[in-house]
Amino acid sequence: MSERVVPVVIVGAGPTGLTAATLLAQYGVECLILERWEGVYAQPRAVHLDGEIHRIVAHLGIAEEFAAISRPCLGLRLLDRNMRVLTEFHRDPGPGVHGYPEANMFDQPQFEEILRANVKRYPSISLRGNVEVTGLADHTNASIRVDFTDRSTGVHESVRTRYVLGCDGANSLVREHIQATMRDLKFEQRWLVVDVDIAADLDEWEGAHQVCDPARAATYMRVGQTRYRWEFRLKPGETADDYRESARLHPLISPWTRNTRIDDLKLVRLAEYTFRARIADRWRDRRVFVLGDAAHLTPPFIGQGMGAGMRDAMNLAWKLAGVLSGDLPESALDTYEAERKPHALALIRRAKFVGIAMTEGGELGNLIRRIVLPVLHRMPGFGDKVMDGETPALHGSSLIQRSRRPGSRTGRLIPNPDLGRGRRFAEVVAGRFAVVTSVSPTPNQRTDIEQCGGTVILAQPDSDLQRWLRRGRARAAIIRPDGTVLRSGNELSVLCAALPRFHVGHPTMLSTQR
Repeated sequence: MSERVVPVVIVGAGPTGLTAATLLAQYGVECLILERWEGVYAQPRAVHLDGEIHRIVAHLGIAEEFAAISRPCLGLRLLDRNMRVLTEFHRDPGPGVHGYPEANMFDQPQFEEILRANVKRYPSISLRGNVEVTGLADHTNASIRVDFTDRSTGVHESVRTRYVLGCDGANSLVREHIQATMRDLKFEQRWLVVDVDIAADLDEWEGAHQVCDPARAATYMRVGQTRYRWEFRLKPGETADDYRESARLHPLISPWTRNTRIDDLKLVRLAEYTFRARIADRWRDRRVFVLGDAAHLTPPFIGQGMGAGMRDAMNLAWKLAGVLSGDLPESALDTYEAERKPHALALIRRAKFVGIAMTEGGELGNLIRRIVLPVLHRMPGFGDKVMDGETPALHGSSLIQRSRRPGSRTGRLIPNPDLGRGRRFAEVVAGRFAVVTSVSPTPNQRTDIEQCGGTVILAQPDSDLQRWLRRGRARAAIIRPDGTVLRSGNELSVLCAALPRFHVGHPTMLSTQR
């Protein structure tokens, strides 16, 4: 049995694991990804990313590639059982507060191919496919051993590492190792998921369609140029096998396909999924962390499943890089679960609420929806609130200094405006700490910020950033490498003194931006 040493081992090469590896590589951290499958899992699963996750995709350096395979979603249409529109919420397909469309539809295998191709740009990332991680052992104060087997040869191997990131899905071996259990949030529904390629244009509204009917709740979305997704709630006793014949499936999708011939429909996938709401009771044991579906499962009603895992990676990677470089204390890693767990829980509960509101309640529920939904749509600002896509603020931690000041932005993401020459805020900052200020720093203050590894972003008069500061009743703010506001206030000298030391990864980060 051979054994080598690598700073970080990532178990699982799905979107969460590939995102974590790329972010770490941008900071110069070597990592090994261990994946059970040889290549990309060919079946489509997730189909939606919001503007915040599109911003992370851009941070990975693949904004143009993702734009080429995705299409903006124009909003949400709620329908009754007879396909009559109850209400409609429109979404602007142009750039939102994060600099990208607020809703993006895509094919997951295509996205993962892009993520994998991008990983190859980094010599510090090694990806081993077709291996089975069998255990984690010999947990010392300095390292941990990861045991795995090559599935093609049967050879047993091991690697020693300082940190393990478990991105290995709902049946996570890593989660089992840290003896975490999944808390059931009391939501479980069985759904039929259907992906179809259709050469003809269905000429439907280019947003998500949700049929609000407890007898047969359904969802329709156009995912790509020729790819369409339907989801239907299964009745008791039904299974996916009941709909594998075109004659059985066609009546379900015919309200959208209408006159399209059955022969023109190419079935890509038909599968049964159980939508669940669960969250792990612990996300870390010393040097081992869980991310993505290993840490949380959410119903798909607000399209946040994949995005939640990519947020986990964005939150943890820079902290891990800082600890490995010696800039940040080991205690900085405690903030990962403290920040991400309440945020993930809030989004799971939101998805659960939306799912229940759209699919439960029997005939009384249908009556309430027919009465209430059209009224809500007419309320000023309600549609904007539904469609704004803003996620909850992160809770306070040692890396988020919450303020009691009304309108404080701490814990929230800073907007990502164009700062000139086509470069947005996140690209200019490039994974560093930043001090955003409407007051010009003194030469000494600027030197102090740069010596900490940070950068200064001067909010010009009447700019998006100055207006953002003003709405938060502040003249300056410390922005973390993940775009989260650490602290804001009016005294620039106080903020300069609170800026953490963080020197890792600048040249690599800057060179990967596009």
